[in-house]
Amino acid sequence: MDSFMRAAIEEARLGLIEGGIPIGSVVVNEGKILGRGHNRRVQQGSTVLHAEMDALENAGRQAAAVYRQCTLYTTLSPCAMCSGAILLYGIPRVVIGENRTFEGEEDLLRSRGVETVLLQDDECIRMMSEFISVHPELWNEDIGI
Repeated sequence: MDSFMRAAIEEARLGLIEGGIPIGSVVVNEGKILGRGHNRRVQQGSTVLHAEMDALENAGRQAAAVYRQCTLYTTLSPCAMCSGAILLYGIPRVVIGENRTFEGEEDLLRSRGVETVLLQDDECIRMMSEFISVHPELWNEDIGI
């Protein structure tokens, strides 16, 4: 596993420690992390702070040309909202830790030319599986069920 997915997993762990949902993400450009984030819906009382959105927010305002050279790493398959942000900003590559617990809009991303790399990382699967079994109501809220 590369250092960028490790950073996304660190973010997911931080979210869990804070009492939130263990999903983490980083936005990378030219070998450097521009923004790190984790799901903070619970911690911030937010409707939109999924990990990918938090990482994009923390990357700060970037020129369109920068986004078109980025890779977004996320511990979980991106939902419709986060996939929309990926498409809006033209991020060409997404590395996904796992999609066994939730398969987001990977087909949409691929249909729009986004390269998706699926790792099925054991640690990502374990973190989400354990969280979902202990907090199903919170998980359902996060994915809109």
